[in-house]
Amino acid sequence: MNVTLNADEQEPGQLSILVVDDDPSLRSLVRDFLVAQGYAVHEAEDGPSMRRVMAQSEVHIVILDVMMPGEDGLSIARSLAQQGDVGVIMVSALGSETDRIIGLEVGADDYLPKPISPRELLARIRALQRRRRPSSGAQSGTAQFCFEGWRLDPIRRVLRDPGGVIISLSEGEFGLLLTLVERPQRVLSRDQLLELSRGQDSEAFDRAIDTQVSRLRRKLATRMRGEIIRTIRSEGYMFLPPVTRG
Repeated sequence: MNVTLNADEQEPGQLSILVVDDDPSLRSLVRDFLVAQGYAVHEAEDGPSMRRVMAQSEVHIVILDVMMPGEDGLSIARSLAQQGDVGVIMVSALGSETDRIIGLEVGADDYLPKPISPRELLARIRALQRRRRPSSGAQSGTAQFCFEGWRLDPIRRVLRDPGGVIISLSEGEFGLLLTLVERPQRVLSRDQLLELSRGQDSEAFDRAIDTQVSRLRRKLATRMRGEIIRTIRSEGYMFLPPVTRG
């Protein structure tokens, strides 16, 4: 069973959120709170019903439980990360740092332990919205960032390799890469990267950034030789290639 709310009433430009959890009481709690905040909200109890909702309705952010019968949330998050245009906030009773790192590694943009605080969830959603929204400078210039034949479009939020092929990035990976290319050949600490790419509302822990950097390196290295993101011991990271706008 799945429930879809506000599909017919959704206004143009309104953020659409899909709550995926096998606990109907939790879905109702989150749904009622987010609807009151002005969001369009859909519900699904598992992976198959989630995909049915997404096939019928535009979804911007998925709030995804980790432990569900059948396909678990980690597997679902990994498949959503391949789409690159849907934000994912995982929620789980497994709230250790290791569990959260695993969630980020499979492609989630954020990770919240249960029981969920609706106010904290709202803050995380708003932070994810800000990361998805192009900066005013990017909107006015509409220029892409170019490096070593690659092109990063901050408006369409698309990365193309030198051959013009689109490379799938999660929202977290895109935000991190955009932060780096905006400040090339400059050392950025983990705290700076976390704040600039994930927003002030995101909880700071260094290994989250290390995980994102590792995943981003692997994706770039498939079509780019040489060192791309250098680790500066005890300081942070530096994006090495020269970057132009065009």
